[in-house]
Formats: sequence, structure tokens, C-alpha cells
Amino acid sequence: MFDLLTEMWSFAFMRRAFVATTVLSASVAPVGAFLVLRRLSLAGEAMAHAITPGIVIGFVTAGLSVMSLLIGGLVAGIGVAILTAFLAQRTILRSDASLASLYLIALAVGIFILSAAGSAVPLKSFLFGSILGIDDASMLLVGGVATVTLVAFAFLLRPLIVSTCDPVFFETQTRRPWLVDQGFMLLLVLNLLAAFKTLGTLMAVGLMILPATAARYWASTITVQLVLGFIFALSSCWIGLTLSYLFPNTPSGPAIVLVAGVFFMISAIFGPLGFGRRQRKPTVSNDIPVAQIHQEERAK
Repeated sequence: MFDLLTEMWSFAFMRRAFVATTVLSASVAPVGAFLVLRRLSLAGEAMAHAITPGIVIGFVTAGLSVMSLLIGGLVAGIGVAILTAFLAQRTILRSDASLASLYLIALAVGIFILSAAGSAVPLKSFLFGSILGIDDASMLLVGGVATVTLVAFAFLLRPLIVSTCDPVFFETQTRRPWLVDQGFMLLLVLNLLAAFKTLGTLMAVGLMILPATAARYWASTITVQLVLGFIFALSSCWIGLTLSYLFPNTPSGPAIVLVAGVFFMISAIFGPLGFGRRQRKPTVSNDIPVAQIHQEERAK
């Protein structure tokens, strides 16, 4: 085992891959945790596809330049997020339906532009990433996004917790509650762009959601979920990279996500809040007012 690790670390591309995924794990862990807690897991997947046209336009105009992909994906992601909020506020559609409609349109536009450009050579890299071929610019992108994310969470953590646990109370105590939501969506888009260069569009959300859902089976407090989410994400990256090294025909991105899926299944089966939970506390349905329950108890 020690010889294997020594052999892997003798290659520069493996060292860069381990460093990049370590930094990326620290960045996506808090984003994924709040996606799960706020029941926005599918929204994260939708946003991953919503940034597709911007990334494709950046690729068609400037190639695989990190800056062009970053600007294109950022403009597309922020545009879809703003338009989703606008439609949810001004029309009869809810935000989930608006986001689903917009991301389908964006995905179709991206695939159409990629096909019309006649460049299918980087399609595999586009879908599954290229973590073993990450360059200096991509390393800077991952490091910059991680820095912005962790610093932003130092200010957004408390508002996010309050808005997640009691959104009605948060709206009554804050003049502009939408700033927290839009700030979180911006962090989501940034992390999706960072994950795109390493894991591709199909695998980017996997490293966010699967470790967070696995951690949810083991802890009921947000702090512990954040820590466990990072541990699961980091372990998935390291084990996945090791498997891709041992089996050269195994793509690194899918290997990482599959390992994260194994952690999820183990947590669901053996976690204290999963199937292994023996005693479940009785819960009160949200459809029944608490005052009504108290009246019924007094009558008894």
C-alpha cells in the first residue's frame, strides 16, 4: 500500500489531482449541505445544466480557456437564477417549475450550439471532466472559488441557517431576504464552474449532493453535517483517484462519484438516521396546527 502511494505521488499530474480535489471538497461541502437542507438538490442539478450554454459559447469563441468558460458559465448561471426568481414573483409558476423550464431550454441551446460548431472532440472532457489533466489556470480557479466560498460562508452561515430553519421568521426580520438566496445561488454557480473543469457537467453535482446526503444520515446538527460532508467528499476524491490509477481505463470523475455513491448507500443502511434507526420520534404533521393538538390533549 505504501509503495502504491509512493508510486502515485511520483507523478506530477496525480499530485495536482489530489490537491485540486482536496481544495474542491472543502469548497463544495458547505454548498452541498445547504442544498440538501433547503431541499434544493434537484435545483443544483438544474443549475449545472443551466450554465451549459455559457460554457459552450465560451468554448466556441475562445477554446478551453478558463477565463472564457468562467465568464460564460457565470453569466448563464446568474441569468437563469435571476430569471427564475423574476418568473416566480411575477407569474403563476413556482420557482421549481420556472427553473426546470429554463434549465431545459438552456441545456438544449448549449447542445445545439456545440453541435452547430462542429467540435465534438472535447465532448468527453466536457461531460466527464479532466481532473488528471488539470492545468495551472484551472488550479487557480479551484483555489479562488474555494477561497471566495469559505469567506462568504463566514458571513452567510448564520443567515442561511435561520432562513433554512424558519424562512417566515427570517423574512420578517430582514429587509432584503432575497440577497441571501441569490448570494447562495452565486456560490452554487461558482462551485459548479470549478467542478466543471475537474468532473464535467454530468458529474459536478455528484460531489456536492452525495457526501451531503450521506452526512445527513449520521448527524442532525448542521455543524456536524458540514464536517462529515467534507470528510465524505475528500475520501471519495482520494479513493476515486486511486481506483482510476489502479485501473487505467476507469475515468476519474465517474469513479469519484461512484465512491461517493457507495458512502451514501452505506450511510443509508447503517446510519443512525437511515434504515438503521430503530426508534423514530413521533412527528407532528405540518398540516395540523399546534394549538389544535393542545386542545385535543386537554379534552382527553
